[in-house]
Amino acid sequence: MTETFDRKTSFGWMVNVVANQAAKKFEIELKKHGLTVALWPTMMCLWEEEGVTQRDISAKSKVENSTTTRTIDKLEKLGLVERRDDPNSRRSFRIYLTQQGHDLKEVLLPIPIAVNNDMLSSLDANEQAEMIRLLQKMVATV
Repeated sequence: MTETFDRKTSFGWMVNVVANQAAKKFEIELKKHGLTVALWPTMMCLWEEEGVTQRDISAKSKVENSTTTRTIDKLEKLGLVERRDDPNSRRSFRIYLTQQGHDLKEVLLPIPIAVNNDMLSSLDANEQAEMIRLLQKMVATV
Protein backbone atom coordinates (compact mmCIF):
# COMPACT_ATOMS: atom_id res chain seq x y z
CA MET A 1 0.00 0.00 0.00
CA THR A 2 1.42 3.35 -1.04
CA GLU A 3 1.38 6.15 1.50
CA THR A 4 0.02 9.40 0.13
CA PHE A 5 1.86 12.66 0.58
CA ASP A 6 0.08 15.72 1.89
CA ARG A 7 2.14 18.82 2.55
CA LYS A 8 -0.33 19.90 5.24
CA THR A 9 0.76 16.93 7.36
CA SER A 10 4.37 16.76 6.13
CA PHE A 11 6.84 17.36 8.93
CA GLY A 12 9.57 18.43 6.47
CA TRP A 13 7.38 20.92 4.66
CA MET A 14 6.04 22.47 7.87
CA VAL A 15 9.47 22.74 9.51
CA ASN A 16 10.83 24.29 6.33
CA VAL A 17 8.05 26.92 6.24
CA VAL A 18 8.62 27.88 9.87
CA ALA A 19 12.43 27.86 9.51
CA ASN A 20 12.34 30.02 6.37
CA GLN A 21 10.06 32.56 8.02
CA ALA A 22 12.27 32.73 11.12
CA ALA A 23 15.40 33.05 8.96
CA LYS A 24 13.89 35.93 6.96
CA LYS A 25 12.99 37.86 10.11
CA PHE A 26 16.39 37.15 11.64
CA GLU A 27 18.28 38.08 8.46
CA ILE A 28 16.57 41.47 8.24
CA GLU A 29 17.73 42.36 11.74
CA LEU A 30 21.26 40.95 11.34
CA LYS A 31 21.81 42.92 8.12
CA LYS A 32 21.41 46.10 10.13
CA HIS A 33 24.66 45.07 11.85
CA GLY A 34 26.46 43.90 8.70
CA LEU A 35 25.94 40.18 9.41
CA THR A 36 23.99 37.30 7.89
CA VAL A 37 22.27 34.21 9.26
CA ALA A 38 25.11 32.11 7.82
CA LEU A 39 27.60 33.78 10.18
CA TRP A 40 25.43 33.33 13.26
CA PRO A 41 26.25 29.72 14.29
CA THR A 42 29.96 30.49 14.48
CA MET A 43 29.42 33.63 16.52
CA MET A 44 27.16 31.72 18.92
CA CYS A 45 29.80 29.01 19.36
CA LEU A 46 32.51 31.56 20.08
CA TRP A 47 30.36 33.46 22.57
CA GLU A 48 29.93 30.14 24.39
CA GLU A 49 33.62 29.21 24.22
CA GLU A 50 36.65 30.85 22.63
CA GLY A 51 39.95 29.33 21.66
CA VAL A 52 38.37 26.39 19.92
CA THR A 53 39.40 24.91 16.62
CA GLN A 54 37.51 25.23 13.38
CA ARG A 55 36.64 21.53 13.67
CA ASP A 56 35.13 22.17 17.13
CA ILE A 57 33.02 25.01 15.74
CA SER A 58 31.80 22.81 12.86
CA ALA A 59 30.80 20.02 15.22
CA LYS A 60 29.04 22.30 17.72
CA SER A 61 27.17 24.28 15.09
CA LYS A 62 26.41 21.21 12.93
CA VAL A 63 27.84 22.96 9.87
CA GLU A 64 30.26 21.46 7.32
CA ASN A 65 33.95 22.12 7.96
CA SER A 66 34.41 23.80 4.57
CA THR A 67 31.50 26.14 5.29
CA THR A 68 33.01 26.98 8.67
CA THR A 69 36.30 27.88 6.96
CA ARG A 70 34.55 30.40 4.71
CA THR A 71 32.55 31.75 7.64
CA ILE A 72 35.68 32.32 9.72
CA ASP A 73 37.30 34.04 6.73
CA LYS A 74 34.32 36.42 6.49
CA LEU A 75 34.22 37.08 10.23
CA GLU A 76 37.96 37.76 10.20
CA LYS A 77 37.52 40.30 7.37
CA LEU A 78 34.77 41.97 9.40
CA GLY A 79 37.18 42.25 12.32
CA LEU A 80 35.08 40.04 14.60
CA VAL A 81 37.41 37.04 15.02
CA GLU A 82 41.08 36.23 14.79
CA ARG A 83 43.01 33.05 14.20
CA ARG A 84 45.84 32.23 16.56
CA ASP A 85 48.36 29.44 16.27
CA ASP A 86 47.37 26.26 18.09
CA PRO A 87 50.11 25.43 20.62
CA ASN A 88 49.30 21.72 20.20
CA SER A 89 49.38 21.57 16.41
CA ARG A 90 51.37 23.41 13.77
CA ARG A 91 48.63 22.77 11.21
CA SER A 92 45.62 24.24 12.99
CA PHE A 93 44.48 27.47 14.55
CA ARG A 94 42.41 28.46 17.56
CA ILE A 95 39.63 30.95 16.92
CA TYR A 96 39.09 33.94 19.23
CA LEU A 97 36.69 36.85 19.20
CA THR A 98 38.10 40.35 18.87
CA GLN A 99 36.82 43.06 21.21
CA GLN A 100 34.39 44.08 18.47
CA GLY A 101 33.14 40.47 18.32
CA HIS A 102 32.66 40.43 22.08
CA ASP A 103 30.83 43.75 22.02
CA LEU A 104 28.29 42.51 19.46
CA LYS A 105 26.98 39.85 21.84
CA GLU A 106 24.87 42.24 23.92
CA VAL A 107 23.59 43.97 20.80
CA LEU A 108 22.73 40.83 18.85
CA LEU A 109 21.42 38.31 21.38
CA PRO A 110 18.07 40.07 21.84
CA ILE A 111 17.36 39.57 18.12
CA PRO A 112 16.93 35.77 18.07
CA ILE A 113 15.07 35.96 21.38
CA ALA A 114 12.54 38.32 19.79
CA VAL A 115 12.30 36.21 16.62
CA ASN A 116 11.83 33.01 18.66
CA ASN A 117 9.16 34.65 20.80
CA ASP A 118 7.37 35.88 17.69
CA MET A 119 7.55 32.50 15.97
CA LEU A 120 6.25 30.66 19.05
CA SER A 121 3.55 33.22 19.87
CA SER A 122 0.73 31.11 18.39
CA LEU A 123 1.43 28.42 21.03
CA ASP A 124 0.63 28.61 24.73
CA ALA A 125 3.44 28.27 27.29
CA ASN A 126 3.04 24.49 27.66
CA GLU A 127 3.01 23.98 23.90
CA GLN A 128 6.11 26.15 23.52
CA ALA A 129 7.99 24.12 26.15
CA GLU A 130 6.91 20.86 24.49
CA MET A 131 7.94 22.11 21.03
CA ILE A 132 11.39 23.05 22.31
CA ARG A 133 11.76 19.73 24.15
CA LEU A 134 10.83 17.71 21.05
CA LEU A 135 13.11 19.73 18.77
CA GLN A 136 16.02 19.35 21.23
CA LYS A 137 15.44 15.59 21.18
CA MET A 138 15.52 15.56 17.38
CA VAL A 139 18.59 17.83 17.09
CA ALA A 140 20.49 15.62 19.54
CA THR A 141 20.21 12.71 17.12
CA VAL A 142 21.36 14.61 14.03
